[in-house]
Amino acid sequence: MKDLLLITPPFTQLNTPYPATAYIKGFLNTKNISCYQMDLGIDVILELFSKSGLQKVFSKEIDIQNASENSQRIYALREEYLKTIDQVIPFLQGKTPTLARQICSMNFLPEASRFNQLDDMEFAFGNMGLQDKAKHLATLYLEDISDYIVENIDTDFGFSRYAERLGKSANSFDELYLKLSDQQTFIDDFTLNILREKLEVVQPKLVCFSIPFPGNLYSAFRSAQFIKKNFPNIKIAMGGGFPNTELREIKDQRVFEFFDFITLDDGELPLELLCENILHPEPNEEPQYKRTFLLENQKVVYNNNSKRHDFKQADIGTPDYTDLKLDQYISVIEIANPMHSLWSDGRWNKLTMAHGCYWGKCTFCDISLDYIKIYEPISAKILVDRMEELIQTTGETGFHFVDEAAPPALMREVALEILRRKLVVTWWTNIRFEKSFTRDLCYLLKLSGCVAVSGGLEVASDRLLKLIDKGISVEQVAKVTRNFTEAGIMIHAYLMYGYPTQTIQETIDSMEMIRQLFEMGILQSGFWHQFAMTAHSPVGLNPEEFGVTPIKQEILFANNDIDFTDKTGINHDKFSSGLKKSLFNYMHGINFELPLQEWFDFKIPRTTIHPDYIHDSLLEDEDFKFKGNSKVVFLTKNVIAENRIKNKKKYSGTYTLLTFHLKTNIVKVEMEQDKAEWLMNILEENSIESQKKPTAQQLKVQFEENFEDFELFWFSKPMQQLKENGVILSL
Repeated sequence: MKDLLLITPPFTQLNTPYPATAYIKGFLNTKNISCYQMDLGIDVILELFSKSGLQKVFSKEIDIQNASENSQRIYALREEYLKTIDQVIPFLQGKTPTLARQICSMNFLPEASRFNQLDDMEFAFGNMGLQDKAKHLATLYLEDISDYIVENIDTDFGFSRYAERLGKSANSFDELYLKLSDQQTFIDDFTLNILREKLEVVQPKLVCFSIPFPGNLYSAFRSAQFIKKNFPNIKIAMGGGFPNTELREIKDQRVFEFFDFITLDDGELPLELLCENILHPEPNEEPQYKRTFLLENQKVVYNNNSKRHDFKQADIGTPDYTDLKLDQYISVIEIANPMHSLWSDGRWNKLTMAHGCYWGKCTFCDISLDYIKIYEPISAKILVDRMEELIQTTGETGFHFVDEAAPPALMREVALEILRRKLVVTWWTNIRFEKSFTRDLCYLLKLSGCVAVSGGLEVASDRLLKLIDKGISVEQVAKVTRNFTEAGIMIHAYLMYGYPTQTIQETIDSMEMIRQLFEMGILQSGFWHQFAMTAHSPVGLNPEEFGVTPIKQEILFANNDIDFTDKTGINHDKFSSGLKKSLFNYMHGINFELPLQEWFDFKIPRTTIHPDYIHDSLLEDEDFKFKGNSKVVFLTKNVIAENRIKNKKKYSGTYTLLTFHLKTNIVKVEMEQDKAEWLMNILEENSIESQKKPTAQQLKVQFEENFEDFELFWFSKPMQQLKENGVILSL
């Protein structure tokens, strides 16, 4: 029995829980408020994709004579699906890895239309192992079943979203309300049976739905409707990414037939106040609310009467994944791209380095909203404390920092703290491609366990990057991606087309830039998406400044994506297929030599970008610029010093041979004996375990107390060898 039940409604991810309820539970722990959390999505998936679940699927009466050939095949093979499903799911949960050989035999799983894409299987998975190949085949098997469900039973079904179209910027509540007035769907039956069982066990006074995406909205409303009907004493609240962005102007009182409260932005304080009002009401005092919609006298009102300030990030506690079935999430691999698999393969503890975005200027982004506008970083020490706590509670050492853009300086401090504590972790995050990501910083991040970064290149055109106020150039992106790649960190780029005033020439030139980045091997993954104008972005707030005209609609329910006309009159939709098809090839390292025209079935202009533009961008060498304010990090103490004597015609005397034993190689350098001693002392004083990190200028002062010309020493051949091998980093 708990006071609160926190629910993520179907469906988000299959491989890892969406972190919102874990964040809230961690906060509620600091307030001694009892709660239980559940990911209703994974519960439904596991119930549906089981032998008993598939028996219900195949016993559902359908018109098999008029069904597609694919559905007829799946139905004919139903006994094979029933026989294998309870083996495939445990395999995807990581519990039966030996099944991989059976799956890869290609005579174990029933195959329908999703397997038609396997012609290039050997090519696509040539560098991937048996387990990944088996996961990919098992994923196709699940997608075949999903196709059958969508075609014959529930057209709204999807693994990571359900009835998404009903939530996507639905300015009116009418369509969703009509759907909710209709009979329960096949998937609803699974959802509501599981929900009933949980409500009877937990017996909460308040149920809170965290709704991150439009694809969670319908199931949240259907679940809330069920609670209102069957458990009328329970209060129901909604929060999360969807209401934060889409429901800020809600007026339709019918929404409150399902929910008692809708809270906006950071949920900690609004939820604490709801708990006080519901669990410990003061009869003679006016209830206090923070950024909360509710119904009063049959009117929707927005109440923000509390004078209390939101909690600092340092005070909200460590995310708590207790109650979630961490060992039952399933890893899937949809395409043979190692970067894409990070999203769907393996379980990641989710953390945030900083609240909001430190840049906060991009004109397509919702920078007017608090979750981006209010920037507040957390100290590296607290972050790594939380990492250690999560390792203890979840047993997982993988971390996904879900920042809008992780700040480079904080990433550096987190990396140093991880190394100082000798933690073995794997992590990845989202960044801006800015010049702070030097070769040395990227190498440090790799040593601390960073395996991948994703970032917005958007439109690879300097004019449009300036219009977007991205604060980067294509040349700078090339250098940063080169630095990450050379450090062994994968890069995924978010790419955009159809930005206001973008010309056809700029789309083609942007495509050529991307082709060159992949051909140079400094970009490993990417995804093209078409520009969408949102209500809370600078473009949405001031459309006339960007040459677009919004198509106005009355807002009674959701408001985020806004339809518009662009003064260029270009139909950007037609470029979608060619951009995505070419990118798929480039990600697999093929067809770089094809003219860009080959990807389109209509005439396009020739690119104006020089074929060596990206190559030439990387030629500038900055290695011999002395930067006095850079922090210097010494990454090894495994040094053996031997004093030797050299007798040659041109030179005779003593010198020191320094041997550095690194993890994968040995570096030997020769130095004058006194300078070698100085360097050894510096290495000892400033080891990675030490809190102090001297600047290059401080080292120069120390050096020149005994010797002359620090720069000559700093850029000497032996020191360059140590820098190139990561013994010495300048950050």
